[in-house]
Amino acid sequence: MSALRPFSFKEGPDIFSPKDLVQLRRPGTGVANDAGDLVLIPVSEYSLKEKKNKKSLVVAPIESDVKPLEIPLDKGGEVFWIRSRTVAHVVEADDRLEIYAVDIELKTESEGYAGLLATSEPPALIARLPNKSATNFRYSAHEGYLLFSDYVWPDGNLTSVKAQDEAWDARGNTAYVYDKTYERHWDTWTGNKKQALFSVRLIQDPDRKWVFGDEFTNLLKDTQHSAPVEPFGGTDDFDVSRNLLIYTTKDPELDEAWHTKQNVYITDLNGEQSPRELTSGKQGAVHSPILNAQATKAAWLELDEDGYESDRAKIVIYDLEKDVRYTLTQGWDRSPDTIAFSKEGNFIYFTAGDEAKVKVFVLPIPPTPSESTTHPDLPRKFTTPVALTHSKAASGIQPLFTGRLLFTQSSFTSPNDVFVIHDLKRLEDAILQSEKPLRFEGEAKQITHLTEAALKGKNLSPGESFWFKGANDRDVQGWALKPPGWKGSEKKRWPVVLLIHGGPQGAWEDQWSNRWNPNVFAQQGYFVLMFNPTGSTTFGQEFTDAIAEDWGGKPFVDMQKGWKYALNAYPEIDPDRAAAAGASWGGYAINWIQGHPEYNFNFKALVCHDGVFDSNYNGYSTDELFFFNHEWGGRPWEKKSKVLSEKFSPSNFVNNWNTPQLLIHGSKDYRLPETESIGAFHALQQRGVRSRLVIFPDENHWVLNHGNSLKWHYEVFRWFDEFVGKAAE
Repeated sequence: MSALRPFSFKEGPDIFSPKDLVQLRRPGTGVANDAGDLVLIPVSEYSLKEKKNKKSLVVAPIESDVKPLEIPLDKGGEVFWIRSRTVAHVVEADDRLEIYAVDIELKTESEGYAGLLATSEPPALIARLPNKSATNFRYSAHEGYLLFSDYVWPDGNLTSVKAQDEAWDARGNTAYVYDKTYERHWDTWTGNKKQALFSVRLIQDPDRKWVFGDEFTNLLKDTQHSAPVEPFGGTDDFDVSRNLLIYTTKDPELDEAWHTKQNVYITDLNGEQSPRELTSGKQGAVHSPILNAQATKAAWLELDEDGYESDRAKIVIYDLEKDVRYTLTQGWDRSPDTIAFSKEGNFIYFTAGDEAKVKVFVLPIPPTPSESTTHPDLPRKFTTPVALTHSKAASGIQPLFTGRLLFTQSSFTSPNDVFVIHDLKRLEDAILQSEKPLRFEGEAKQITHLTEAALKGKNLSPGESFWFKGANDRDVQGWALKPPGWKGSEKKRWPVVLLIHGGPQGAWEDQWSNRWNPNVFAQQGYFVLMFNPTGSTTFGQEFTDAIAEDWGGKPFVDMQKGWKYALNAYPEIDPDRAAAAGASWGGYAINWIQGHPEYNFNFKALVCHDGVFDSNYNGYSTDELFFFNHEWGGRPWEKKSKVLSEKFSPSNFVNNWNTPQLLIHGSKDYRLPETESIGAFHALQQRGVRSRLVIFPDENHWVLNHGNSLKWHYEVFRWFDEFVGKAAE
């Protein structure tokens, strides 16, 4: 290993350093109780000194100024509402999980008190689960059922898991044997266990004591279904209303590794009915199935093309009473992320990316058509979403009673906080009565300020959006984040770093990141540029689709033109002190730029995290084979794919590589195996190009461990400093 010069981060009370990022509180998504007067937010906070990640629960009032309550969760664990004044806390205990009820007391000034939010009694044990792997808890208060997911063996029996686990561990060898894919997925070698959804009775008796049932019902038994969908599915993969469960699962008849098709099913919570499919059978992936409170309608997000994970998502409504399914947003050129019915069930609220922001939208639900259709003939008010927010990044939408909407929001300058919008009944009435597009003029009220004190005085850049002409004269968007101390008209003062996003169907959006946080780069003294080139999401489906079979084409025309635009628009940038970094497809882009000096970026240093080096090899080695097959025009041995790999694989242009490059990879990355970076490192070493390889044996496609994150930032900024920072001056 070669040694670099001594290096240390820029730090201070007015600088947001990598250490600050690692130790900053990380709020989750806010979830309101049924009454709509309290919201809970799970929070974690890492201590570098103690090398410990501390978990807590923040409970905040939605409609009063009472000080939020923070409850330490010394044992970690999930939390969820089971009553409007009771939170359930799941913790590990020996070889099982225990669930405790935490009662919350709220006294407001309107009730004659000074204002108080507190726990009224010590946590009470209310349930024991047979295993430690249960997760994704939901409670159906209407029916008195606890829902959760857990991993079970093929017999689907929750109570026999422990014995079968012990038998597997004592089998006398460590071999895994496969007859079909997935053999490994994301960061895990797959076994014989799959996730299933379970229900069990949990009710309060007349004396307010919790009574936990002794029968766990596998609601997916004998179906070959697995839910939530691996590797990222959670509570957004199923929903409950009254006695009904709706869920999505991969189509059991198709090979998961080269198909994305998912189906939606509905069943009852006590397992008496067999699941019934609601989807047409002609769809691709399906996400976020939901039910309205009345259990009369279902909705979900549906993609048309099987084998393409970034196809446009459309809202589908299913009338359970009339047995009719129709597509609501067929003509809208954006992809919703999350959806939620209004409390009355006559409107649907959703988030969607729109030009590098994630906004909240609303649509009325039209009268159900006479028959199922993907192209219903609907008046404009039912097909033109009204935006409720216009900046930053919203998530976790939750309609509340009395015309309110709760949501969580982050931005370049702040992690998650909770907001509420009021007086939506007036807007809903106006939408129904108007035949013209409406603009919401209301504002969101901020409920929490979870990291405000820690970020005070850090002067984080809000990001400056700009547009330029890219390939085919298409408008392309980008962001600029200026370093502290930046002043206009100081020519060629600032080193610059170009950050390239992954995906490739992704985008640099105005939201917080704990991994690739552009303000951390800016605060270390770099002018930060980020482009959303061809292939980026939130700018229309045609723009997203245009990168397929053209990885080394139009996106790099966009980046070259964006680079020239930025150097002209920001003369403070020093083009002779330029670096670039990217991960995943962004890592591919770094390797591609290495082989194409004619692009004239003049980068002095490059950083590639988990990037593609040899595209054809990646077509064989990646876990989700459908991705390569779609992006490269076929399977890796087929003629079209081989021609494209010959044209666009970075490994074919190693003869041009001469820029110093840092390569970083996780050994548990099964999306892009570590041999991609090892191969590129070997090429650079044999060519005599300054290069460095950093391997994290315990990380996947992302760097998640806090200590590893700090090491990641140290290696990246030390590399930049060597070639374009102070050490290079």
